[in-house]
Amino acid sequence: IIQLQQGIGRPSVYHAVVVIFLEFFAWGLLTTPMLTVLHETFPQHTFLMNGLIQGVKGLLSFMSAPLIGALSDVWGRRSFLLVTVFFTCAPIPLMRLSPWWYFAMISMSGAFSVTFSVIFAYVADVTDERERSTAYGLVSATFAASLVTSPAIGAYLSAWYGDNLVVLVATLIALADICFILLAVPESLPDKMRLNTWGAPISWEQADPFASLRKVGQDPTVLLICITVFLSYLPEAGQYSSFFLYLRQVINFSSTTIAVFIGVVGILSIVAQTLILTLLMRTLGNKNTVLLGLGFQILQLAWYGFGSEPWMMWAAGAVAAMSSITFPAVSALVSQSADPDKQGVVQGMITGIRGLCNGLGPALYGFIFFLFNVELDTMDPIQGDFNIDPLPLHSLIPGPPFLLGACTVVIAFIVALFIPEKPSSSSSSPQLSLSDKPHPDSKASMSSLAGVHINTPLPGSDEETPPTASDEDFEPLLQDSIV
Repeated sequence: IIQLQQGIGRPSVYHAVVVIFLEFFAWGLLTTPMLTVLHETFPQHTFLMNGLIQGVKGLLSFMSAPLIGALSDVWGRRSFLLVTVFFTCAPIPLMRLSPWWYFAMISMSGAFSVTFSVIFAYVADVTDERERSTAYGLVSATFAASLVTSPAIGAYLSAWYGDNLVVLVATLIALADICFILLAVPESLPDKMRLNTWGAPISWEQADPFASLRKVGQDPTVLLICITVFLSYLPEAGQYSSFFLYLRQVINFSSTTIAVFIGVVGILSIVAQTLILTLLMRTLGNKNTVLLGLGFQILQLAWYGFGSEPWMMWAAGAVAAMSSITFPAVSALVSQSADPDKQGVVQGMITGIRGLCNGLGPALYGFIFFLFNVELDTMDPIQGDFNIDPLPLHSLIPGPPFLLGACTVVIAFIVALFIPEKPSSSSSSPQLSLSDKPHPDSKASMSSLAGVHINTPLPGSDEETPPTASDEDFEPLLQDSIV
C-alpha cells in the first residue's frame, strides 16, 4: 500500500520519460491501421472527416490544457498524469471493436490529450533551473524516438500478422503505461504546496486559454512575432493531420514506405534542430534563421502542393526537416525581444496561438481537400449528397491545401521581415542571469509550466516549449538559443 501511494524511488525526470515514451509509442504503432480504418469508415469524405476529427481534438486540447495545468497545481501531478494518459489511450481498443466510436472518442479525448502539460510541470517540480533545459531536451528526444521507431514496427506487424495484433499490442502498452503511473510514479508536487481538498481554490486566470491571446497587441514586436507564428503554424498543423493519409491514398505510398518516411524525416529534423540550428544561429543570427526556416517551409509546402511523384515527396520531406528550425529560432528571438520578466507571458501567447492552430489547421485542410474534390485512390469527384463541380485547379494541383499553406507562409515571411532584432549583448542575450529567474519551487513557475498544449507532431518538430501565464513567470528553455 505504501508503495502504491508513493511510487518507486524519488520523483525524477526518468519517471516522466517512461510515461511519455509508452504513450506515444502505443499511438505510433497505430499509424498504419488508423489510415486503413479511416478510409474504410469514411470512404467518400475521408479527408474532410479526418480534418474534423483532428480539429475538434485540437480545439478541445487548447481549451482544456490551462485548466488541467492549474488543477494539477492544487491536487498534484500524479493523479492528472493518470487521467490524461487513461483518456488519451482509451480509444485504442475501440479501433477494431467499433470504428465510429473510435473516432468519436478520439475527438472527445482532446479534452484530456495534454499529457505533455503535466509532464513538463512534473519535470519542473524535480529539477532546478540549471538542469531544466537538459531535462526538457531529454523528454522531447524521448518523444521523438518513440514516433521515429513505432510506425515502422506497427507497419511490420500489420503486414505479417494483421491489424488486430497491432491494436492488441498498442492496448497492452497503454495499459502498461497506466500501471506504471499507478505503481511506480511518485508524486512530485511537495505536500506543503498541494491542497488535497476538492474545494481548493485555483487561478481561473491561468485556466483561461484565451488569457494570453488577449495580450498579443500590447507590444508591436510581439504582435509581429505572433502573426508570424500563426500564419506559419496554421498550415503546419493541418499538414500533420492529413499528410500521411495523403501519401497513402493519393501518392500511393505503401505502409512500409510511410513508416520509413516518418523515421527519415524525424531523424533529419532532430539533426536540423541540433547541429544545423546551432551553426545557423551563430553565423546568421536569430531573425535570419527564422527567415531561412520560413523559406524552407514555403518550398516544402509548394513542393507538396504541386508534386505528384514519390521522389518529389521524399525531396520535400528533406526540406521539411530543415524548416523545423523555425520555431526554436522564434523562441530565441522572443527571448531577445521581450524583457526578462515578460518571457513567460510572451511564450504563453505564442503557445496559445499554436494550440489554436492545432484545432483550426486540420479542419481547414480537410475542408479544402473536400472543396477541391481531392478524394482517395482515383481523384474522382465526390459522389453522394454533396454534388460539387470540380474546380479548375484540381487537375493542376494534387494537394491544394499545401499550396494555400505556402501562400500563408509567404505572408508570414513578409511579416517577419519587419521584426526588429536586438543586437546581441549581455543585457539582451537569451542567456539570462539566475537573478532574473523565479525559484524553481515557486508555485507560479510550476503552474505556468503546466499550462502547455502539445498535440502529436512529427518527431523533431517544434512542440517542445512549455509556456507560462503569469507576468512573474520565466521560461527556462528560452535561455538557450541553441535549444
